[in-house]
Amino acid sequence: MRKLVIIGYKLTLVGALILFLTIFLRVFIISSFKIPTPSMTPAILPGDYILVNKLIIGPRLFKNFNFLKGEKVETFRLPGFRKIKRNDILVFNFPYSNCDQLRMDINVYYLKRCIAIPGDTFYIDNGFYHVKGCNDTLGNYDNQLALSRQKNTIWAFRTFPYEGQHYWTMKTFGPLYIPKANDVLSIDTSTIALYKRLIEYETDKRITVNKGDILLDKQPLTRYRFRRNYYLMAGDNVFDSRDSRFWGLLPDDHIVGKAMRIWKSVDPASGKLRYDRLLRKIK
Repeated sequence: MRKLVIIGYKLTLVGALILFLTIFLRVFIISSFKIPTPSMTPAILPGDYILVNKLIIGPRLFKNFNFLKGEKVETFRLPGFRKIKRNDILVFNFPYSNCDQLRMDINVYYLKRCIAIPGDTFYIDNGFYHVKGCNDTLGNYDNQLALSRQKNTIWAFRTFPYEGQHYWTMKTFGPLYIPKANDVLSIDTSTIALYKRLIEYETDKRITVNKGDILLDKQPLTRYRFRRNYYLMAGDNVFDSRDSRFWGLLPDDHIVGKAMRIWKSVDPASGKLRYDRLLRKIK
């Protein structure tokens, strides 16, 4: 009987250790996500299971559990190995479930490619993605080429910011400056449409525009110093991706980690394993 009790204790300890290691790995090192949509085709397909490395940019931790009460999510990030680069594929919490307000949805994750980093000026010219001063190919060139050849007026539908003086589309977009922490930008009737939700997110105050005057919590706003870094995210499938072209910029605290490898892939139509995609590196 005593041996059975000892064995039971040992099994309990082993189970607790396995649970601890699992939680530790998921929080600090690596997580797995299943991809349901074609927005990152052809790099990542629906039915792919991917591993996301959190150590590269640093694990993100919650400061408290206020979000359980419906309050603003507060996080901090441990040091990582390097900063985010253009063309990194990232998993992040969707920031714009409420189209009028930037607010982290901890239950909704997106996977997109980082096209522009803090300090960049991004624009789309005839469907092709560009950053001023950068000659790298950004995103999937073949899909952008296909978009550039489209003559259908559907691709001229208006995109972010949907208001103000900026009539941007999927084929002609920007220029849009991507703020970095401590940047001081002039705020006027032209730029407020681009940065309104970012400023409200950082300050927890509301912006109003009254006869050309821009007010932050009833105080005049002509310049603003940003507190966070922001990123522009886009899916490789330029025809079918809900990304920064439509909802705007991504705050740094929403980012979970960098997609590294496909560890399993299941064809959604047949339910069969796609063996040619197993352990494929994501790039």
